[in-house]
Parts: sequence; C-alpha cells; structure tokens
Amino acid sequence: MKETLIDLKERRSCRKYSSKQVEKEKLDLILEAGTYAPTGRNFQSPVIVVVRDPETVRALSKLNAAVMGTDTDPFYGAPTVLVVFADSTVNTYRDDGALVMGNLLNAAHAVGVDSCYIYRAREAFRTEEGKEFLRRWGLDEKYEGIGNCILGYGEAEGFRPVSERKKGYIIWD
Repeated sequence: MKETLIDLKERRSCRKYSSKQVEKEKLDLILEAGTYAPTGRNFQSPVIVVVRDPETVRALSKLNAAVMGTDTDPFYGAPTVLVVFADSTVNTYRDDGALVMGNLLNAAHAVGVDSCYIYRAREAFRTEEGKEFLRRWGLDEKYEGIGNCILGYGEAEGFRPVSERKKGYIIWD
C-alpha cells in the first residue's frame, strides 16, 4: 500500500519526450491496469486504442492541435498514444473513461514510463478526419473520445516541480 501512495504522490505529467519507444512488456502492464478501472455497473464502456506508428501519432497530434487552432505538437514528441473512448449510450461513460485514464497514468509511473493526459479527444474525433479514425479502428460514432494518454520516456526539461496542494482541498464535516 505504501508504494501505491508514493506512486500516486510522485507521478507527474511529462511535456517533452525522447524517441525511445515503450517496451511491450511495460505497455501490456499499463493497458491491463486501464482495463481494471472501475466502471458504472461494471458495463466496461471504455475502449483503449494503442497507437505506436509514428505516422499515425503525427496525424492524431495534428488533429488535436487543430482543435486548439495551433500547429504545435500537443503530444510533446511522445512515441505512444493511448486513445480512450467510451460508449456514449452508457450513462456513466465519461466517468468510466476518466477512471481508465487515471489508471493508465498511474500504472505508467509505477512501471517507470512517463505520461501526460492530453484533452480534446472529444472534439478531435467529432471531426470528419476523426470519424475516419473511428471507422479504421472498428468503432462506430456512439464512441466518444475521452482523452489521450501519451507515453514514453521524458527528457529532464519535460517536468515541472511539484506544486503545493491548495488550502481547503479537503473539508471535514
């Protein structure tokens, strides 16, 4: 239990990656942790799409950047992207997908892989190009993008120092 709490406190988002790919053994552990996230009524509404092909990663990055109106790389050079979708016909789908994202991020840290939660999946996969990716992956339009979990090995300058926890974070009754 102590190691889990340490992992939760020490995990940080990384915003600059080396090109080194995540080893399959570590990736499998991260993905397995994602599948064990709690879901409403155990419906398991989320799905995780694993993207490691550099051309596809660049295309997804470009799609995500377009939502922000920029041409920068919102994936910070990460070589792996896990796109979490969830079945929007399940009333807890967004919460279910967010819990999967949390498990992916925390499991990555636990196995020595750096990560960051990249938003805008909902908007990116509502575009025509985004819908083409859905079809390519065998998903219909009932699946909504929840988030992108980028993975890789961070460069030292990709990390920010730990912020103090805000006052009033916890309220006791």
